[in-house]
Amino acid sequence: MPGVTFLRGDLVELRPIECDDAAFLAGLVNDPRIRRYLGTADPLNRTQKRERIESLDDAEELQFVIAVDGEPVGSIGLYEPNETWGTTELGYMIDPDHWGEGYATDAVSQACRYAFAERRFEKVSASVYETNPASRRVLEKAGFTEEGRLRDEAFVEGDRVDLHRYGLLAEEWFEG
Repeated sequence: MPGVTFLRGDLVELRPIECDDAAFLAGLVNDPRIRRYLGTADPLNRTQKRERIESLDDAEELQFVIAVDGEPVGSIGLYEPNETWGTTELGYMIDPDHWGEGYATDAVSQACRYAFAERRFEKVSASVYETNPASRRVLEKAGFTEEGRLRDEAFVEGDRVDLHRYGLLAEEWFEG
């Protein structure tokens, strides 16, 4: 049974992650099509993911399952919120079987709406590998601006790659 919808967009709904989502989320992280865009190379099993989900109660981050008609298609989170600065970092992943359907863009838009309109953050940032142009397009469609590029910052599938840093300010979101 799917969890309760917390945010609803045009295409997706966002709901809090639950322990029952552990298998789905571990599958996403372990999928080589997704893993090459994440900041981790370590495998993750259901038990480890369940333990991570259980620790979210104590963590200062907000994570959601992205669902379509109640079925999970990805996850999104606002990480490392800095209440003093009013900033947070966005991260997301979509099941490759659902790439290109607009789900990531809708989820990013909903997460930003929540961050700015309900949590009163001043800025949401995101980092994307050079090798992930689709994710860069998602951020740009959602209103983010590229703020910088860290040369050879990451090591992905045997190669050094640049990391692009994006940001969206609350005033830009409200004006958009």
